[in-house]
Amino acid sequence: MIPVFLAQLAKERRHPVILIVLIAASVAGTVIFTGGTQAPTEIAIFSEGTQSEAIEEKWETLLNHNSELQFVVSNPEDARESVQQGQADLAIRLTETDYTVITSSTMPDVAVAEQHVRSVFEQEAVIESALAQSVQPELLRTEIESAIGDPVMQMNVSSLGGDELSGYDMKTQLIFAFTLLTAMFMIGFRVNNILKDKVYGLWDRMILSPVTKTGMYTAYITYAFFIGFVQILIVMLIFRYFMNVELGDRFDLLLIVLAIFTFSMVSVATLLTGLVKKPELFYAIYPSVIPMIPIISGAYMVPGTITNPVLLFIGDLFPVSHAMDALLDIVMYNATLQDVTQPIMMMILIGVISMGIGVNLVERRSV
Repeated sequence: MIPVFLAQLAKERRHPVILIVLIAASVAGTVIFTGGTQAPTEIAIFSEGTQSEAIEEKWETLLNHNSELQFVVSNPEDARESVQQGQADLAIRLTETDYTVITSSTMPDVAVAEQHVRSVFEQEAVIESALAQSVQPELLRTEIESAIGDPVMQMNVSSLGGDELSGYDMKTQLIFAFTLLTAMFMIGFRVNNILKDKVYGLWDRMILSPVTKTGMYTAYITYAFFIGFVQILIVMLIFRYFMNVELGDRFDLLLIVLAIFTFSMVSVATLLTGLVKKPELFYAIYPSVIPMIPIISGAYMVPGTITNPVLLFIGDLFPVSHAMDALLDIVMYNATLQDVTQPIMMMILIGVISMGIGVNLVERRSV
């Protein structure tokens, strides 16, 4: 077993390009798709008509007050064109007392922005109604704004244990999503070495050596696990210590979940390897199927976005959805090992079943 494992490792040392590229892709993909998450999202607002400038000036101040979003006055034609071409998710058309959301997207940030705009308009409508009945509207507005800024009663939200609630971070989710995706490619390519060496006759020559067939399978599978986990570990260390990304206080538990995911994905890759006859066919099918798994599993979306029961069932057949649940719970909600037992057991179950069927198919497959 060990000589076969070292032989596979020697191949990696001679040709480390794939490993380096996939590690870089994990980091670069996250940076590219989340590079603007820390900056306020800009939303174009505009008004049309004779009083457009006064309306834009009024609502720009109100909408930007105590908001993480950034509302910017824009030309009506430019705002509409940006939405039509997909450069912006939405734009807001303003009137004196109402607004219209212009969008061609159903992304969650559209609903968040619309909710903020609606709350601002509703609050202003209440204030305007009170001012209409006052003999000193300017003084009353000052008193209302002062009361809003310093309310008599305040509400504090905390967890059951009294701790501050953790906020949801899409950037953290995408870090794990891209890391798991690239690891799936590396794992699959290394598991496929079994089929490749069988086709090239290397497998038959090793059978004549003192190495047992069980040892050969163990060596290939162990190496695929090793190289996949090393890739994930390097990416996690880069984000944690070089890019200062907050990955929670249970980094050890995080690595345990990632190790179990790696084992489960090695098993799934072994199963897919057993379904094809030639390594070239595997290279044609595997890269086409793997990118679809995180999408179906909801790895790129806010939790709860996918509600179709068929897609949810298909996603649960793969370890990605269970790994994402456990990783996000650990990082964002300080989950313990007991809290993530269910997704861990699901990944182990998927791994055991896939490994048993996969090895049996690879052994029976004639090449």
